[in-house]
Amino acid sequence: MEMEQEFDWNEAQKIVITVDLVAAAKQQLQFLAAVDGNRYLYGGPALERAIYRYHACWLPLLAKHSESQISEGPLVVPLDCEWVWHCHRLNPVRYKADCEELYGRILDNSNVVSSVQGTCQRQTEEIWSRMNPEEPYNFNLDRALSENMSERISGLEKYTTYDLVSAIKRQSPFFYQVSRPHVNNDLFLEGAVARYKGFLHLIKRNREKSIQRFCVPTYDVDLIWHTHQLHPVSYCKDLGEVLGKVLEHDDMDSDRGKGKKLDVGFSGTTKQWEETFGTRYWRAGAMYRGNAPSPLTATPCLSDMIGKDKVPSKKFQKIIQLPQLKVVEVLLEFVGVRNLPEGHKGSLFVSFCKRQPDAIFNAKRNLSILSESGEKQVASFQCEPMGELLFELISQSTSNFPIKKAPKVLGSTSISLQEFLDPVSKLSVEKWLELVPSSSTVMSKPICLRVAVSFTVPSPAPHVLHMIDSQPHPKVSCFFPLTGKVQHARSLVHVIDENDTQVLSLQMRDSKKDKATENCTPRKEVVAIMSSGETQTLAQFAGTGWSLMDSHWSLHSQKQSSDDGPLFELMGNRMVKFYPGRKLEYEPKHCDKRRSEQDFMTAVEFSREDPYGKAVALLDLKSGIFKVKEDWMVVPGITAAFILTDLFQKGGYEGLTMNCNSMAMDSQTLEGKSTNVTTSLTKVGLNVEIAKGNTEIPNGSLSSGGCGGGCGSGCGGGCGNMVKSGGCGGCGGSGGCGGCGGGCGNMVKSGGCGGCGGGCGGKSANENNASNSCADQDSKGTAVYVGEAVVA
Repeated sequence: MEMEQEFDWNEAQKIVITVDLVAAAKQQLQFLAAVDGNRYLYGGPALERAIYRYHACWLPLLAKHSESQISEGPLVVPLDCEWVWHCHRLNPVRYKADCEELYGRILDNSNVVSSVQGTCQRQTEEIWSRMNPEEPYNFNLDRALSENMSERISGLEKYTTYDLVSAIKRQSPFFYQVSRPHVNNDLFLEGAVARYKGFLHLIKRNREKSIQRFCVPTYDVDLIWHTHQLHPVSYCKDLGEVLGKVLEHDDMDSDRGKGKKLDVGFSGTTKQWEETFGTRYWRAGAMYRGNAPSPLTATPCLSDMIGKDKVPSKKFQKIIQLPQLKVVEVLLEFVGVRNLPEGHKGSLFVSFCKRQPDAIFNAKRNLSILSESGEKQVASFQCEPMGELLFELISQSTSNFPIKKAPKVLGSTSISLQEFLDPVSKLSVEKWLELVPSSSTVMSKPICLRVAVSFTVPSPAPHVLHMIDSQPHPKVSCFFPLTGKVQHARSLVHVIDENDTQVLSLQMRDSKKDKATENCTPRKEVVAIMSSGETQTLAQFAGTGWSLMDSHWSLHSQKQSSDDGPLFELMGNRMVKFYPGRKLEYEPKHCDKRRSEQDFMTAVEFSREDPYGKAVALLDLKSGIFKVKEDWMVVPGITAAFILTDLFQKGGYEGLTMNCNSMAMDSQTLEGKSTNVTTSLTKVGLNVEIAKGNTEIPNGSLSSGGCGGGCGSGCGGGCGNMVKSGGCGGCGGSGGCGGCGGGCGNMVKSGGCGGCGGGCGGKSANENNASNSCADQDSKGTAVYVGEAVVA
């Protein structure tokens, strides 16, 4: 920072906030997760009843309690009323006006706790019942669906005319943007609070200079801004002292088109921030993720039938020993260069890579320098939080006469990731680095490169396994031996980890205990052979389905109620359903839409915590790639994937209940019974990826535009995408193309100061800047904005 910029930042940090925003932000994330598990509160009759209860019951109770404490302990607000109250408070000017008009004062949240905090609600329930004998304290969904509330709301003595239904619709997608694990980290939130103060400082400067600007926050700042507004008395007091007024929170604009209000606002905010503070506005893990995935169902699935005592024995948990990897998301930008050789000519760019390529990031990519190109270009990618990022400054001659010269390396420098991430000490850095000159470069002063880089907190990383068939098969034959045919009885599938270590082999064979006969269902089993030579039976075919891991899990086909309904169910101490296609966070984005959905199946877990489903695995039936997010799903997931891959090659979903004849089908019959899932599968080099932890933004994600936020499945690892926006603009958003092939990259361009949808996500053209396995990806992109906005 220059001295003036450092002074401005220090002045911003002097802003006094009378709320513990870090602790309150964590509580807000917990609450939003609870609401997301009760999505009937997002709209329809249930929301109408919640709004009625908010007006008729909660606000009068809160007003009475704030006037004279009517409970020995804090009031516990019911979840449905808290959600409506939450969205009402996120229009702070309107909330203040409504409270003062209806109750003569602002109704605050002091001495009130959320129902998700586990505080005893008995006293609140008793007071509620005395004040509202006909309306139970606990929300009754069945009653909500059977009554029309609109007339009852308009008949109330006190209610706001503010359109709460629309306000709630606008706020419903917010949780998806802030729901990744790193957002709940103290260091990330502490940085967000500091950046929120910087955001307020910019607005204060604009007011002092009578500048009208539509300021747009990144999502880390927006989360803290929301948190502050949820404490209405403190918010009004704090902002009154900083700005002399209550700061409006404008969430009405949702058009993410290029050149629209949000686009221009975010570009302007980016420019002002970087000029005022001398640091980058964009942050890893704080950018737009794209639209929330399409839901699987509108009806929550709560299963009490799951046997909690069915816990797989430890011998199965230890079958596969995988290396423990961590991953970080990195946002990288090259800001400036100085001390270039006298008389230097040609364009400059920086080539970057890991000095020692890791299991996640092994690509080498190029990025322009803002001060040289006049274009803001940012790269977002994932890597292990170790080793060094290596940067090489390269000069490219702009002349083609007489012969175009090869690029020249002027010097190199690096940043050690362990310095910041082992242990985690700082999530962003921007500084001048001296370059070590190349052997052919002579200079009086060392060239310096200004590098800006930010990180997310390390999280569990994907594991990549390869399942390699020991014997190839003809294209129309089955992957595994068929009864009554010439068999390779000893054919194995070897499972290899990312270190090229064989961890086990899999084989499907006739059960030794129950040989098949002509009049009975053949008994099959899946056997794992460990590197030690020890064998372990993982699954047995029982006539109507598969029993896995000593009957701790079972795999059965399901009758589809719709084309998108589940095909199979994996039951044990958890309930997992397999759906056709890519669902939830695996839902394809721009870069991977050309892949047919018939090639995929998504495993979705349903639980009380996730009644609408949580994607835990993805099976690519065509390439054999299998991704698993949860440790408990690794062994049953591999086993199920092994069985399902075999089934689909034999001709259909009904294969789970095959009889003797169907298992002895010849190749012509099988070819004729090709399913609508896939007609052919890779027979060798079958890749299986086991992903632990959060992998929603794969390696090589766009920082803005292109794929717009994690495509889920991709085509490997190391896809490099870069985003350009001209001059002083910005183009927000952190996306992801889903882990395309190593070294492949997409670039989003736009000229001028307006950015490339920085505030909002206008469509831009992508151009591939590498010739790798992403060459056939969708070239349409969307530049995306980050948070909500304010005019100040």
